[in-house]
Amino acid sequence: MFTGIITGMGRIAAVHDLGTSSSHGKRLDIEAPAGYLDDVGLGDSIALNGACMTVTSLDTAASRFTIDISAESLDKTAGLADAGTPVNLEKALRPQDRLGGHIVSGHVDGIGRVASFESHGESWRLAILAPAALGRFMAYKGSVTVNGVSLTVNTVADRAEGCEISINLIPHTVEHTTLGTLQAGSRVNLEIDTVARYVERMLQAGGVGIANTSSFAP
Repeated sequence: MFTGIITGMGRIAAVHDLGTSSSHGKRLDIEAPAGYLDDVGLGDSIALNGACMTVTSLDTAASRFTIDISAESLDKTAGLADAGTPVNLEKALRPQDRLGGHIVSGHVDGIGRVASFESHGESWRLAILAPAALGRFMAYKGSVTVNGVSLTVNTVADRAEGCEISINLIPHTVEHTTLGTLQAGSRVNLEIDTVARYVERMLQAGGVGIANTSSFAP
């Protein structure tokens, strides 16, 4: 579990094939900031651009770690396939940590495309075209995770080609996450709000409530 508050910016230093076919995944060698891995152990979870991954090897002295990513995950995420790519890093949430953003699972729901990224006064306006299937989960002043960053939706517009949302980024976010490198056409990982998932499921259930489960009792 994560909060969408980025705790470091890393870089994919190297990408290694885990097999010879397209059904095989990759091993990523990640460079982290100095000291970032001091409290990390093998098997810990770290989100890369919003995708939860498991630390498979660790070199704290060199501030490097590796993760194995499946072909399925590569197909369903953006920005995790090429050496040299900067990535947002967030360690898994601990019980005593502050929930500074919102509840984030680290499971990417879809890939969006940056429609525009422009400065507005001291801030920046980021417009993203999300897949149409995610449109019903986007709400004015609701939460969305973009490349692992917890953000607030300012506008929502349903279009034929998808759902366009706009987000305001303060200078701190632009400077301390990889969102500052985005440009029109960039692909981004999107995760919808966890609460929205449950609301959707309850609506799909069509009125089946807790009281109805008594019929299954022995």
